[in-house]
Amino acid sequence: MEIKIFAQDIEATAELEDNKTSRFIYSRLPLDGATNRWGDEIYFVIPVIIEEEKDSTDIVEVGDIAYWPEGCCFCIFFGKTPNSTETEIKAASKVNIFGKIKGDPTVFRKIKNGDLVIVEKA
Repeated sequence: MEIKIFAQDIEATAELEDNKTSRFIYSRLPLDGATNRWGDEIYFVIPVIIEEEKDSTDIVEVGDIAYWPEGCCFCIFFGKTPNSTETEIKAASKVNIFGKIKGDPTVFRKIKNGDLVIVEKA
């Protein structure tokens, strides 16, 4: 499964993993929201409630797309967050990773707090 993500003049594609979180979110598309920045992560609240999956983690990679159960948020990681260490990119707390941006995820560095993001089925 693939999704399209639109924000400002950005159009990105992401490949979804085959897990409970990705299937649930995909079934609820399209979604949109006003972004929040946290270092090199953007996130926005979505009207979806999903519990932590057994493999949820606070360690992520550049390009990961995740769902943050604590905040009911869709997250895109494109670099270090304030919680990151020298060698690891860390989310605020455990997230369910459910996809990966295809191409260069650093294009999301243009996004500011409050910018609208739209996520649709590809």
